[in-house]
Amino acid sequence: MFLRNAAHQLSRTSNIPYAVARRAFAALPQFEDYGKNVFTGKVADEYLKKHGASGAILKDPTWVATHSDVVANAVFDWALDNGANVYCHWFQPMGASGVRHGQTGQVHNMMLQFNKDNEYYRRPDLQMTGRTVIGKDAPRGQELCDHYMAPLSTSTAALACMQEIQDECWRIGIPLKTRHREVAPNQFEFAPLYGTNTTQIDQNLMVMQIIEEVAVKHGLAALMQEKPFNGINGSGKHNNWSIATRDGVNLLDPDSLTKASGNSAAFPIVMAAIISAVDQHGDLMRAAISSPGNDFRLGACEAPPAIVSAYLGDDMTKYLEAFKNGSDVKYEPAKKTLDLGTREVVPFEVPAEDRNRTSPFPYGGSRFEFRAVGSSQNVSLVNTVLNTITAEKFAEFADKIEAGADPKQIAIDALNKHWKVIFNGNNYDLDNQQMLTDRGVWRIDSGVEAVKQLTSDKNVALFEKMSVLTKPELESRRDILHSHYTGTVEMEALTLIDMLNHHIIPAIKKAGVGPLKELQDAVPKLKAELAKIHAVEDGYEKAKLARVLRLETMVDIRDVCDDAEEVCPAEYWTLATYKELLFLDSHTHPSGPDYDDFDGKLSSLLRDN
Repeated sequence: MFLRNAAHQLSRTSNIPYAVARRAFAALPQFEDYGKNVFTGKVADEYLKKHGASGAILKDPTWVATHSDVVANAVFDWALDNGANVYCHWFQPMGASGVRHGQTGQVHNMMLQFNKDNEYYRRPDLQMTGRTVIGKDAPRGQELCDHYMAPLSTSTAALACMQEIQDECWRIGIPLKTRHREVAPNQFEFAPLYGTNTTQIDQNLMVMQIIEEVAVKHGLAALMQEKPFNGINGSGKHNNWSIATRDGVNLLDPDSLTKASGNSAAFPIVMAAIISAVDQHGDLMRAAISSPGNDFRLGACEAPPAIVSAYLGDDMTKYLEAFKNGSDVKYEPAKKTLDLGTREVVPFEVPAEDRNRTSPFPYGGSRFEFRAVGSSQNVSLVNTVLNTITAEKFAEFADKIEAGADPKQIAIDALNKHWKVIFNGNNYDLDNQQMLTDRGVWRIDSGVEAVKQLTSDKNVALFEKMSVLTKPELESRRDILHSHYTGTVEMEALTLIDMLNHHIIPAIKKAGVGPLKELQDAVPKLKAELAKIHAVEDGYEKAKLARVLRLETMVDIRDVCDDAEEVCPAEYWTLATYKELLFLDSHTHPSGPDYDDFDGKLSSLLRDN
C-alpha cells in the first residue's frame, strides 16, 4: 500500500507513467534488499539450479517427499552465503500468548558436520554455595513453562554470552551444536555433537569452565549447582551413551548391527546383556549420580527418581518379548503419519514414540540416555560405571558361549531373570514408584547411602574382576564423596548463619513484624548440629549427620526465613529476592546517563500531556 501510493504521487508530480514510477520507486536503494532473506522466487531459483533443480519445484508441495534433500542443500548454501551459522527449529507453543517473549519456541542448532576421518552480589548463599538456602517463591515461577525454548533475546546478555561460549569452545575443537532456553527462568542449555567417551568427558569439564568464565565477562553468573532455586527446575546432564566397534558399527542400532554381523539375534543378545547389567548394578548407577545438589532433584518433576529402571518403549519391549518367546522377528519401530491438512505441507511420517523423560535410563534408538546425572558432576564415574557393568555382562555371556551354551538361550534366560527392571510408564507417579520398589528394582533415596554402595562386596568384586578399580581405590572415592557432601553442607549452614545474623534478623527487628524469636533460636541450633558433625570421626557417619542437618533442620529454618520475607516490607529486606534473581530481564531498572535523561524527558512529556 505504501509503495503504490508513493508511486502515484511520483507519477503525478513528475509526469512519469505510473507503471514506470512504480518500478523506479521499487528500485530505490532502500528497497533493494526486500525479500533477500526469504528463500523464494529468484533467490531460490539461483541456488536450486546449482543442485540440478529450479524454483519451479517449490510450487508443488510434493517436493517435501521428492526433492527434500535438494532443497535442503540449496537452503544450506544460501544460508551460509548470508552469514548464517545456525539453523532453528521454530514452532508456536499454544501457551505462549501474553507471557512468552517473542511468542515462538526456538532451538538453535549449529550447521556443522565433521568428516569422520580426520547478579547475584546481594545473595551470599549463591556466591558461597551455588544455591539459595532461603528464599520465598516469586509470584511467578514456571507455571506455564513459558521460558522453555523461547527465543534467545538481545534484550539481555544471555544470547551474546552463549554465542561467545560457542565461539570459545569451537576454537578448541568442541562443537556445541545446540543452544536454547530451558524450562526455568534464566536457565539455558547447550548440547555438543557426539564423540568418543574419554574425549567428551574431558571436553565437558572444559565447557563448564568456559561457561563460568565467559558469563562473568557479560555481567552474568553461571550456576552449575543442580538445584540453585527452590520450587523451579534444577539442572542436569543427559549422558547419551552408546557402544560401537572400532570400525564404526553401533551395537545399539539394530539395523546396523544386523547388517554388519549377518546375525539377526546379535542385537537382542546385546540388549539382554545391558538390561541384565542395569538390573544387577542399579546401585552403582545410583551411586555414580550422587552429588550434593542431586538430592534435591531426583524424583521431582524434573529428573527421574532414585529408582533405577530402564525404558525401552512399547515397540522395543514387544520385540524383545517376541525374541524371548522364541520368535525370530525383525525390529521395526512404528511410525505415524502427520497430516496438517494444508496443501503446502503434504503428510509425512514421524516415529510413533519418543523417549520417556521420566525414566533414568531410556533407550533412544541407537543409544541409552542416562538422564539423572547432576549438572555440576564430572561424568567420569558415570561412564566408568556404565562401561564396566556392560563389559562384565558381555564377558559373562562370552564365557558361556565359548563353553558351548546357545547364545540365544543365554539372552532369553537373562531377559526372563532381569525383565523387572524394564518400565515404560510414568516414573514420577508415586504408585508406580512403590510398584517398582516392591518389584525389587534398585532404590536408594539418599545420595549418602548410595555412595556407600561403592564398597559393597558385590561392587568391589565387579571392579576388581574387570581390572578397573581396586578396593582401596573404591574406598578412597567413597570417602572423598562423603567428605565433599559434608563440606558442602557445612558451607551452606555457615552461610545461613551469616545471612540470619547480618540480614534476616536485623531486617525483622527493624520492621517490627515477623517470627523474630524463631529466627534467633535458629542460629544456636545450627551451630549445635555443626558441632555434632565435627565431633564424629568416620566420614560416612559425618555425611549422615550432614544430610539430616541439610534436609531436615535447614529446611525447617528456611520455612521460617521465607515466612519472615513474606511479611517484611521491601525497604527493610536487604537480600535479593527470587523475583529479582529469576527475572532479571523484566524486573530490573535500567540505569545510566542516557536512560536517566530519557526517563526524565518521558516523565515530563507524560505530565505535560
